[in-house]
Amino acid sequence: MIDKPNKIPSLSSNSFSLGVLLAIVGGFLDAYTFISRDGVFANAQTGNMVLFAVKAAYGEWREAVHYIPPILAFILGVLVSEIVKIPHVRQVLHSYRRSILILECTVLIIVGFLPESVPNIVVTVCIAFVSSLQISTFNKLDKWAYNSTMTTGNLRTATQAAYLAVKERNEEAKRQFKEFFVIILSFLFGAMTGTFSTTYIGNSSIWIASGVLVIALILYHRDRGYLSKSIIVKLK
Repeated sequence: MIDKPNKIPSLSSNSFSLGVLLAIVGGFLDAYTFISRDGVFANAQTGNMVLFAVKAAYGEWREAVHYIPPILAFILGVLVSEIVKIPHVRQVLHSYRRSILILECTVLIIVGFLPESVPNIVVTVCIAFVSSLQISTFNKLDKWAYNSTMTTGNLRTATQAAYLAVKERNEEAKRQFKEFFVIILSFLFGAMTGTFSTTYIGNSSIWIASGVLVIALILYHRDRGYLSKSIIVKLK
């Protein structure tokens, strides 16, 4: 009798497992900035765009410029995620997605060391940068586009999939609905965890989010075969 090998969930760049971990981080970061930084959401830049326009319309330019740095940090994150995809840069990094996870984790660890006296804008900029990296690099759930730091698009996709699953008995739509529903729940779980941990632990609770990224990094590292390659190199 042949023993069947244990199946380990795949953790490729567009895998469901990685999507769940990143959604937890996305929800955590939104709750973290809201609780610890005076009701600010740093993941999405729509609010910053609107608030900048409102302040500018009233001629309150000093207040308006406060919303520019997070937007610029978000743009910088997108640029970084594109630069690491350049062929010769990818060759140096070996895996640009792994490098992005390491960069995200590093930034969050640094944020955890920042004292409460640090201006809110500093933390907001750092998290906007991390959010941008994550959105730009990990934007596929299986073959479907998704967002790990915001739920509006995911909620729309889940609703549409549920409709097709019921109306047309579409099996693929049924699977899509299940996966996106779990992603939304993961985001909510991350937000609840971020709320309680930030309330009772304080600013250093962001290390929980960095810990989740470390888990994602280790699993991604293993899934892509980097661990076995490292062991072989050491043995030579």
